[in-house]
Amino acid sequence: MPALPRIAALAAALSALTPVASLAMDDYLRPSSSAPTQIKLCGDRDGDAIKTADCRKAGYDTLVAQIDQSFDKALAKMPATIKPLFKRDQAWFNEVITDAAETLSQVDEQELQEIFAETLRTRLARLDGFAAGFGRAGFAGSWGNAFGAITVTPADGGAYRLVADLRGNYGSGRHRACKFNAVVKPTSSGWLTGEVLAEKPIEKTSGDTSEPAKAPSVKLRRQGDTLRIVGIEGNDSWDGLNDCDSMWQITGSYFADGTSDANDKADLAFVAPTFDCARPETATDEEICSDPDLAANDLRLNRAWKALQPRLDEATRRALADDQRRWVKSQAEQYPEFLHPAWEKQTSQVHATADARDHVDGLQRERIALLEGFDDKRVGLTGVWLAANAIIKVTQEADGTLKAVGWKWDQGDWKAGCDYDMSGKMVGGVFRSDEDRKNPDTLERDHAMLIVNRQDDVFAKKRTSKKDFTENKDADEQKCKRRLDISSTARLFPAKPSPDIDNFKGSIR
Repeated sequence: MPALPRIAALAAALSALTPVASLAMDDYLRPSSSAPTQIKLCGDRDGDAIKTADCRKAGYDTLVAQIDQSFDKALAKMPATIKPLFKRDQAWFNEVITDAAETLSQVDEQELQEIFAETLRTRLARLDGFAAGFGRAGFAGSWGNAFGAITVTPADGGAYRLVADLRGNYGSGRHRACKFNAVVKPTSSGWLTGEVLAEKPIEKTSGDTSEPAKAPSVKLRRQGDTLRIVGIEGNDSWDGLNDCDSMWQITGSYFADGTSDANDKADLAFVAPTFDCARPETATDEEICSDPDLAANDLRLNRAWKALQPRLDEATRRALADDQRRWVKSQAEQYPEFLHPAWEKQTSQVHATADARDHVDGLQRERIALLEGFDDKRVGLTGVWLAANAIIKVTQEADGTLKAVGWKWDQGDWKAGCDYDMSGKMVGGVFRSDEDRKNPDTLERDHAMLIVNRQDDVFAKKRTSKKDFTENKDADEQKCKRRLDISSTARLFPAKPSPDIDNFKGSIR
């Protein structure tokens, strides 16, 4: 089995410190481009969504065969770095159409059958358009992917008007559809950006003290032969669209659909991260390759890691290397985890592309903030401390009392979270907690690091019976409210304040 993905140059630096064990990769971490691209809807075996006879009667079998042929034709024209993104798009379409087919087989409704057939016909036409649109320059023209279509037309002053029609149908009760307009303009960041245009007045009741309505916005940029579009959330006070369930699927890679007569220009460079985008190892790798910002973050993180190493003592360097391995693993899990969030019981099958992308971006930026702002000259306990799985902020009050707040997480499992909320004073150079218990909170320096509750790893193992995991009444009381067996022990690193570092909100990560 392949090793868990790692930033290429960073991996080399880490391997010089400590050998990296090869770890089996869970299926959900694998890149979507590794999934079969041929659509499997019709058949008479268990697991086939629609019986062969019903497929032939409705003409689905012919449409599916044509879609497979058109996809292969378009794929052959794509450059190596774009092929995985195009294969991912087809794999996502397969997920959508398979889910819809399973609903179709259970519910005999003419309207659903017509929607299903139209979805197949639309995909076929779009794939034919992609084959014709390969190599198209500029922004203007029609663009599409598995979830809908975007049309971009030139406007005054170097701006562009964007018209979106997104419609991912996962069967009855599970869908995301959104139509909107936006005007985007060039910015110094290299992206064209602009707010979504309201189609109706934004009402605000008298006496409403909520924050002012903020419209969602979009930004777009070429990433090689794709158009990368990122959706940015507004707030709940804004409700200016007539036909939009959610903008969750606006974020994505869009492919040129047909030719365009517009004579506009765009930077067609492909921002490459530190690994080979022709062979992404994970779903998160694919997303990093699809997005210029995420790819640039990857490069910046690698530079920050290299620049930091000579400043660290040996103990801190080894501990940070271990923590970085945990961080790389968490990055690999980040995109698939938030693409299909398990805690969203009704919509976990829906592709939440905006949320997933933003979590990867946030994770990268937080780590960059630590590495670039590593406060190795810090004296004492006060300040922000960060690790791959924990964060804590220590402040000192006028009377000398130290307050520490933060949390430790187990990625994707809020029940395994552990809140930090402690106070005490330094006595003889040692932090003394205000608690009166067998296992009081502890804070202590170890080289450049902060160790929180060093002994709790040992205490946590005694809180439950090894036989049936029931509570051991003779053990000390738990430190983490939601689980007896979770340890609050953490080793963290000094970080200078940054807007990119987590705000201690304690939500699912």
